[in-house]
Amino acid sequence: MYLHAGCQIAVSPDTKHFAVDWLGVEVTRATLGIIGMGSIGYKVAQRARAFNMRILYHNRNRRRKEEEEAVGAQYCAKMEDLLQQSDFVMLVVNLTPETHKLIGKKELGLMKPTATLINISRGAVIDQDALVEALQNKVIRAAALDVTYPEPLPRDHPLLNLNNVIITPHIGTATVQAIHMMAEEAIANILAVLNGQPIPSEVFPK
Repeated sequence: MYLHAGCQIAVSPDTKHFAVDWLGVEVTRATLGIIGMGSIGYKVAQRARAFNMRILYHNRNRRRKEEEEAVGAQYCAKMEDLLQQSDFVMLVVNLTPETHKLIGKKELGLMKPTATLINISRGAVIDQDALVEALQNKVIRAAALDVTYPEPLPRDHPLLNLNNVIITPHIGTATVQAIHMMAEEAIANILAVLNGQPIPSEVFPK
């Protein structure tokens, strides 16, 4: 939350000095709860490991023991346990009927009042009305959203006026290298179909 506001303070013509009591939250040794430990979620865990974070995860299927040990991740069979313990909760799930509004008023209420919710999956995984209420009432500390619904949000949406949320325009994969890899993967899938071969990235495997 402080990055965006801090940048504005740093460049503002009205700034005369920097406040010494403007403090953020330490990531190192904090607890990160990852909801959705697929390939992307696991890569997040690998990076969080470098910050000595305590990693909890909730997933439909538990990872192999050696995979858990490689990143120091602890499995939470109940999502509620993860929500109650985490300083940062990151959503990395696919949007399905089961995950639609997965995080609502009840789930937000289970989180620590000092916790931050991070969504890099799809906007509809969160009940946005419940999130607005939770942020306004300090039920949770903050939210960081790379995805919303719709995208972009209407310009009068209440999320846009809160100072404890940061929103980016769905740019999680917006690098030159990532776009090239995505294009190469799409081409590989097209060639496989044309040649009657198994599709490498089939969405609904038969």
